[in-house]
Amino acid sequence: MNAAANALERTMEDPKTSITAEINNPSQKTEGADPSGEKMLSLVWEGKMKVAMEQANKPRVVDDKDIVLKVTGTTVCGSDMHLLAGAIIELQKGDILGHECMGIVESVGPSVKNLKVGDRVVSGFNIACGECFMCEKKLSSACVRTNNSSLMNSMYGNRTCGMLGYSHFTGGFAGGQAEYVRIPYGEANCIKVPEGVYDEDALYISDSLVTSFHQVEDTGVEEGDIVGIWGVGVIGLLVGVWSALRGAKHIIAIDNVDWRLEYFADKLHKDFPNLKIDLVNFSKDKNVVSKVQELTAPGKDGRNESRPAGLDVAFECAAGEYAKSWIHKLEILTGLETDTSELLNEMIESTIGFGRIGITGVYAGYANHVNVGSLMQRGVRLIGNGQAPTHKYMQRIMDDYIATGKVKPRELFVTHRIALEQTDKVYYSMREHSEKDKIIKAFVATKFSGPPAPGAPGLTTL
Repeated sequence: MNAAANALERTMEDPKTSITAEINNPSQKTEGADPSGEKMLSLVWEGKMKVAMEQANKPRVVDDKDIVLKVTGTTVCGSDMHLLAGAIIELQKGDILGHECMGIVESVGPSVKNLKVGDRVVSGFNIACGECFMCEKKLSSACVRTNNSSLMNSMYGNRTCGMLGYSHFTGGFAGGQAEYVRIPYGEANCIKVPEGVYDEDALYISDSLVTSFHQVEDTGVEEGDIVGIWGVGVIGLLVGVWSALRGAKHIIAIDNVDWRLEYFADKLHKDFPNLKIDLVNFSKDKNVVSKVQELTAPGKDGRNESRPAGLDVAFECAAGEYAKSWIHKLEILTGLETDTSELLNEMIESTIGFGRIGITGVYAGYANHVNVGSLMQRGVRLIGNGQAPTHKYMQRIMDDYIATGKVKPRELFVTHRIALEQTDKVYYSMREHSEKDKIIKAFVATKFSGPPAPGAPGLTTL
């Protein structure tokens, strides 16, 4: 019996779980639905490799600290691909997905004091109470009050916070790929968008900007570091930006999609013309470790002759579900592991002694065959960055980078503007890394959205 099944067997059904699910997922239940009976368009999970646009119940304020938003912008994240593939457990048919959203406050609970109807806000993907021990430390992703998944507690030894639109493993909250969304603890989990900041810039504070910033800060990039990035979707691209801003001198990007590698290099070279960038397509360079060692050889490009080959910092921005070898494919298929260790081992073996590895690509459970010997013997720091604590960074990124224009998402990585009605097509295009569409990140517009911002893409039909 596999590890996940063992955890399921150990888990006793929590009587609160079904009650919470009824409220958190208004697409299926009536308890959390607006009494007007109004419906809304939303993206729902229909099973492995199947999502669909469906009519669902418009949510209402349920708890005193709730707010309900008219969604003016949402998007599809690379981590949504794991939901599409069924790699995240405890998904239920009809769940509304989407953990990145912003909008106009339509209604507020009676205990909401600092937000009012009509305010423009962006919501972090964390659903955190803002008051517990972990929230007081601004570690909102470890909030102890908002996720009652007894399965996660059994598998992980504890829980993460609840998350918008990311399965009942993370609380079962309905997501924001919809025309309306309920945000529990609305004041704790949203920040106001300043006048003059475009939606196409503000939206990505909900996850992409925060997750990538946290990964780089938590793992630590120092002046002059050589950095490797596994996976160059939007998180990998932003990890490259934040690393360059912290003084990295050489970045090696590893992916198997040529157009994504080229996009990565073009964007970083534009803003950091003196940054050395190498691209590795692992479908062509089968031995990634050897290629990294070749590109970082002692004495190469004037490097210190005594410095060993390898990376100072390695970042995992992909995920554990993408097995390469038949052994790991078979083990995942038969439930002997939930995640492959292949990328982890590549990073461990590509990093110099006492180097650092940051993991933010989604891993669900257990991986076999980790090269723990290399990790231990050479003092490599393997850092699980965790789900990013949005409360710690959202306002800082808004004030220091978005409101100032130092980082402009609409020009850096927003490649498409898509109508909400086509959100399902965005999922399939991103999963396939479509050469035709070439989506890095889409701004998904609803009937409440304003016109495209200057420098942002116009509406595209997939």
